[in-house]
This record gives sequence, structure tokens and C-alpha cells, in this order.
Amino acid sequence: MHTESSSGHRNLEALDFLSLVRGINQEDALCHQRVASEASHIAALCELVFSRLQAGGRLFYMGAGTSGRLGIVDASECPPTYGVPFDKVIGIIAGGDGAIRKAVEFAEDDEEQGFRDLEAYGVNTQDVVIGIAASGRTPYVIGALRKCQSLGIATGGVVCNKGSEMKSVCDVCVEVETGPEFVTGSTRMKAGTATKMVLNMITTSVMIRLGHVKDNKMIDMQLTNYKLIARGTNMVMEATGLLEAEAKTRLLAAGSVRKAVDQWLSEQP
Repeated sequence: MHTESSSGHRNLEALDFLSLVRGINQEDALCHQRVASEASHIAALCELVFSRLQAGGRLFYMGAGTSGRLGIVDASECPPTYGVPFDKVIGIIAGGDGAIRKAVEFAEDDEEQGFRDLEAYGVNTQDVVIGIAASGRTPYVIGALRKCQSLGIATGGVVCNKGSEMKSVCDVCVEVETGPEFVTGSTRMKAGTATKMVLNMITTSVMIRLGHVKDNKMIDMQLTNYKLIARGTNMVMEATGLLEAEAKTRLLAAGSVRKAVDQWLSEQP
């Protein structure tokens, strides 16, 4: 079943809130098994991204509408979570940053603009570009990926339909078949949820393999608020056996859990 197929839920306007909530949750529950069925392709895409980032390249996400916004969300969370530079993972949306808040009409239909937007960042063969499109047929994304392939730039895809047009322009394509939405065609719902799950898996797995997590701790996270300082202090205490006051002092002086622990270790006999 296609993401544009008619919903199996009818006469929605006649339902009470509990029925609506249960219906939406019933559809969302399908995301887990559908994503799980694509585990091998997700892992292959992780390998591709890892190889490029490990060699000094960048990851670009690009999409239109909800798909573009999800890429931007995932990219934006990488620097504070893992301490990577802000230009290591970049999200691009059709219509430019203004489209994050307000839809830009017909921006997704411009097949040439996608690669122009990538060119503004100096995209090259060291990088990897992942197109995101629930339908798998967004011209803005497909045009960019096709151009990337012609230039030898690695490409990936995250779509929510099987056998999509986008698959032909991807080195690795993840096709999570989410099926009809609760509200027909509203792919910000189940397709959006499944897409976010996949993006979480990609960046989390890659950042772990790149060394930004030790055991299960975010040792390179940015200390941008009191909650994260407290979390980091606990990590330093656990790793060193120091009391809270000294652990916090060392953390703030070093700027990260990794640096604070490494400095402490270097001082040990």
C-alpha cells in the first residue's frame, strides 16, 4: 500500500477524541515493525555515512516539507549531543530556511534547485548526501541525488514507499513501507515518525562508531545548560571516583567529559 492510498479509517469527523487518539496510535504502532524490516539497509547506509565522516567528509540531509524539517532537526542535534562541528551534519530544505516554519509553494518541484543548494556548501566527493522523501518521488531531492551520482558523490535515501523513483539514484536506499496514513496523504504522521526513527539510527550509530560515546555516555556533549553540566559531572564522578565539587570544577575547566577524564587520568601515577 502506498502513502497516498486512502486511509482505512473513515468518517473521522464523527469520532470522539479517545477514538481518534486510539486510531492514530494504532497506525503509529506499525512503524516499529516496518522500520525493523529495513534494518539491513539502514545498517548499510550507516556504513556509507561512517566511511565518509571518518575520512573527513560531511553528511547532508535534504528534503522538502516535513522530510526536510526532519533532516534539519536531526542535523541540528548532532553538535550539542556529540560535540561535532556544526558543519559536519547539514540539513537542507526545499525553499530555504524560511520553509522550516512556512511552506514555500512549489519549492519541492524544482529539479535543479536541490543541487544548487548543495553547491552553496561546496559539496564534493568526500561527502555523502541522503535524500529524504516520504513519497520517494520529490523532484527537488531526486534531481540533486542524480547530479551527485554523476559527479561520484555518495548518495543515500530514506523513503516510505517500495520501488520508488528515488531508489534508482541512491547507492543505498532505505524503503520503510508505512502505508496509508490515518488522515489520507498526511505523511507528517506515520511516515514522519518512521523517518525520524531511521534518522535517529543513522546519526546515533555513526557517532557511536566515530568514538563520541563511551560505554553508553555522551562524552563529547556540549555543556550548554545546568542539566547537562549536572549530567557531565555525574559522568566524571563515575569515571574517576572524584567527589562532586572537584568533578564539576574539572568538567567546567576542561569543557567536556572526555577532556576532564583524560586530564585526570594523565595525572595518575
